[in-house]
Amino acid sequence: MTENPEDDGARMSFADAMNYGDYLALDPFLGAARPLSNAHDEMLFIIQHQTSELWMRLALHALDAARRALQDGDFPPVFKMLTRVARIFEQLNGAWDVLRTMTPSEYTAFREDLGQSSGFQSHQYRLIEFILGNRNIAMMQVHEHRKDLHTMLAAELTRPSLYAVAVSHLGEVLGQSMPEIVLDKPHQADQEIEDAWAQIYRDPKTYWTLYELAEKLVDLEDYFRRWRFNHVTTVERIIGFKRGTGGTSGVRYLRRMLETELFPELWNVRGQL
Repeated sequence: MTENPEDDGARMSFADAMNYGDYLALDPFLGAARPLSNAHDEMLFIIQHQTSELWMRLALHALDAARRALQDGDFPPVFKMLTRVARIFEQLNGAWDVLRTMTPSEYTAFREDLGQSSGFQSHQYRLIEFILGNRNIAMMQVHEHRKDLHTMLAAELTRPSLYAVAVSHLGEVLGQSMPEIVLDKPHQADQEIEDAWAQIYRDPKTYWTLYELAEKLVDLEDYFRRWRFNHVTTVERIIGFKRGTGGTSGVRYLRRMLETELFPELWNVRGQL
């Protein structure tokens, strides 16, 4: 017997009502994947990067909420959002596994069609880095041709990073002033901040909220680092040590980026304990 969902109360006609595709704007969304070549694997390449940008949009949504809640001292939503961002990067890590099913020969079939476009130029990835504290203003030049994007990134540089807000709370709880984290420069490890975090880690029961915040930040960066590492290995697997389409040295450039730490004191403090 064939079951009819209408018998179970399901609506079957949407001539005058919003349906699933309408709500998600699926027509323009699915139509956005437009390969420029006849190569079969270009569709994989496009969709992998488009979906990554969607996950990054969600990460930015959560990071913005986390920072606002942290500024208000409302810690439970902060922990919730940081956990979510870490899991988003876990999801992004899985995307590299799909892309790695593409061989060097298959990528070569459409690589020239990319021109000089590169993930290096992703404004959302840059904004994630800026919010987390890796604020390399030289990267702003890539977006000068888009005034709206350049203005958005410049505006972020006037706000304290998520980590700067965390360090501010650290000082308030311990009753001591913290070194200023400069708004428009990448944060560098500071011994005074490291020593302050060491106080938290040596007495987690007294400072449980900050202890948990520190571990949520470490967890987020852990997943972020894995994503970067998988990016490097995927690129090396597919193009070897060729230059990237955006003009960088490719794998060599990405390997240097692996050395960047977002919350250096939270990693360094482990050597003190």
